[in-house]
Amino acid sequence: MRVAVITDSHGNAYALEATLREVHAAAPDLIVNLGDQIEGCADPARAAALQADLGALEVRGNNEEKLWPDGRRTPLAQEVGAWLAAQVSPADRERLAALPLTARVEGLFACHGTPESAWDSLLWVWDAAGGFYRSRDPRELRRMVEPLGAEVVVCGHTHRAGATRVGDTLVVNCGAISDQVDGDPRARWTLLERRGGGWNVEFHNVAYDIAGAVAWARAHSPFGDFEAHLLESGEMTGRGTGGI
Repeated sequence: MRVAVITDSHGNAYALEATLREVHAAAPDLIVNLGDQIEGCADPARAAALQADLGALEVRGNNEEKLWPDGRRTPLAQEVGAWLAAQVSPADRERLAALPLTARVEGLFACHGTPESAWDSLLWVWDAAGGFYRSRDPRELRRMVEPLGAEVVVCGHTHRAGATRVGDTLVVNCGAISDQVDGDPRARWTLLERRGGGWNVEFHNVAYDIAGAVAWARAHSPFGDFEAHLLESGEMTGRGTGGI
């Protein structure tokens, strides 16, 4: 079984479209989408449509929870939400807001952050004082993963790609399609394959039309300068705060 995992598209239709070309070429048996689908300003309506048409197994991200009533609490988040509401249809926003927190299929457990929260992270914990993620205590990670009884656990949220084993369970933090944190602005996706009773993981980087994404954001949104810095630099700051 081959599973393609995407996450954290953040309304970047340009990065998403390039990524999906590679995903479809890989001919997976299943696509899993770990959320944060539209919260961004590089053509989020097209990003929403591309993801709705995938037929993927989906879970909600923390930014889908911002679509809930009173889900936006800061003035900036409310400003972003008002702009998104004018871009993405009510039906699409309602669909995303109703996504489940977790999902299971064929020995795979999927969540955006942790099994309990879309705002937390599984492999790494945000260090607010230092401004970076640090590794979660492995004993705590084991206590979180073992009760799931899964062969593989996939999560997103941190915009970092990495994997470890907890007992017999492979735990994979999948890289983000948009809004990178490591200085490499390319999009990311993950391919999982079950072989001989175990799972293997491949992390993929995808070049895309960053200039086109930036031009769209500047032409159609009030956040173009922010989006330009974010996409061109590949250096998202404030990841532990859930962004804007």
